[in-house]
Amino acid sequence: MKNSILDTIVSDVRKCTLCEAELPLGARPVLQVDEQAKILIAGQAPGIRVHESGVPFTDPSGDRLRQWMGIDNDTFYDASKIAILPMGFCYPGTGKSGDLPPRPECAKAWRSEILAAMPNIELILVIGIYAQKWHMSEVKQKNLTETVRNWRDYWPELLPLPHPSPRNNIWLKKNPWFEQEVIPHLQQRVALLVDG
Repeated sequence: MKNSILDTIVSDVRKCTLCEAELPLGARPVLQVDEQAKILIAGQAPGIRVHESGVPFTDPSGDRLRQWMGIDNDTFYDASKIAILPMGFCYPGTGKSGDLPPRPECAKAWRSEILAAMPNIELILVIGIYAQKWHMSEVKQKNLTETVRNWRDYWPELLPLPHPSPRNNIWLKKNPWFEQEVIPHLQQRVALLVDG
């Protein structure tokens, strides 16, 4: 059977070394994509646990994200339902206040080409400021909180989310409306798309 365009792109991504010299642990691109996927998780970059496992969101952030989405591991890791495409494919290293930003080379080299090869995406979960700058540059608000607070402006094609990292526990406590108001709509839409 002939490889699809997406298979060819992913094969090239897995061999990518564009920014390897800048990566503390070397290149290990982590992504999950399939032409049939209806949901795209547009994240930031793998953390160290994900770098070690080679599987997206195998960390506390992933546990919270699956909880927000209302799905189990099997559904989450079914690439024909859910694509996971971080802004940077490799672990960027750690700075003073957590992981460094995603390396910009990935998005420039690969993002448009991969997205064009996934025509069935109906919902993009836009996690964090770097993904919001890429996917929502024309419509985002003055900061992450305001962008998330105005989620209905982008719904149902896009849903801006804070990062599900435990580092954002304070943000979640300060903004209880997020889990009360946004999460039920997210879970309902995810259920519709993964079952449909």
